[in-house]
Amino acid sequence: MINKIRDLDRSRVNALHSVGGRWRALPKWQRSLAFVAFVVFLYYLPLLGIPGLTWLRTDSISGGSNWAGVLFTCAIYVLVAIGLNVVIGLAGLLDLGYIGFFAIGAYAVALFGSTNSPVVKWIQAEFDLPPTWAVTWAICAFIALVMALISGVILGWPTLRLRGDYLAIVTLGFGEIIRIVARNMESVTRGPQGIAAIPGPEGPPSPDNQIFGLIDIKPWYWLALTVVLLMVFAVRRLEHSRVGRSWLAIREDEDAAAVMGVYPFKFKLWAFAIGAALGGFAGFLFASRYAFIDPTQFNVNLSILFVAMVVVGGSGNMVGVSVGAVLLAYLPERFREVADYRWLAFGLAMVLVMILRPQGLIPSRRRARELKDRAAEAEEAPAHV
Repeated sequence: MINKIRDLDRSRVNALHSVGGRWRALPKWQRSLAFVAFVVFLYYLPLLGIPGLTWLRTDSISGGSNWAGVLFTCAIYVLVAIGLNVVIGLAGLLDLGYIGFFAIGAYAVALFGSTNSPVVKWIQAEFDLPPTWAVTWAICAFIALVMALISGVILGWPTLRLRGDYLAIVTLGFGEIIRIVARNMESVTRGPQGIAAIPGPEGPPSPDNQIFGLIDIKPWYWLALTVVLLMVFAVRRLEHSRVGRSWLAIREDEDAAAVMGVYPFKFKLWAFAIGAALGGFAGFLFASRYAFIDPTQFNVNLSILFVAMVVVGGSGNMVGVSVGAVLLAYLPERFREVADYRWLAFGLAMVLVMILRPQGLIPSRRRARELKDRAAEAEEAPAHV
């Protein structure tokens, strides 16, 4: 059985290599045209009505979820995966508490943008402002980015001198600390009651909102998709810069990178801060869309799911982690008829991927070569003994 699965996986890999080779052989203008067509298709997805493809919609099954809502979740998860890929895939830092940055971004817009927030009520009383006053959504976006980035620096400064399992445990603790603080600081976060009336681009939730309301989710998906495309472009440019090459050198061998003149701590801190900012902005969009948050939405299970998206998709490859994020967000919603077994299926899928495809479904070529070299070294080791 395992051998058959391995054969199927080899066939899939060969097909991907064949497609990749043909893609790279195309003229630049044809590749650009194909990319534009793909982006247009992504924007068309909420309206998907092509015969033969409508079965992909999650609302095509009995009791299925809103199709545009699932697409929005996929876009948020892709943004999270891109940020976490900077930390894990490029810099080689295992972060199990990424949900903490996601929560910070969500609470940033809730605390400063909602009239239901104790922080906003205190500012109103302190400066004699009207009860309808709150920080505008656009400024809250900037606050969320800055707060998440600063939290990444604060966490990374004392902990990035640790490596491997020790760093993973510290980051896991950070994610839990954020959740517990949000639950217990009732005077600031309203604790388990949560914060409602979180604003969107048109202000607080209201029937008067023409575009970004709570019923029609398509504009929210288009907004999230636009942010994802901008971040993909920015991170891709960063990956091919001096900073990105330094991250790859640190991931492959930190000591060798230091000998070659790369200051590991500085560049690891950069990775942590940039990854935290992307995670915080994803949380900001999440809270804006749902207009309500509470501490139970930011548990450790979601943090582990974030890491799984990167590992399953292909650590170090932006396309791979995006595919992993979409699969883990979409498949449980599409196959709700087997909802009682979704965690069993998820666990089995993770085991199979780790056994048969440890580099992920679509790994970066560099990462695939690394794992191949390590496997070759492991096979040669007994012969030397």
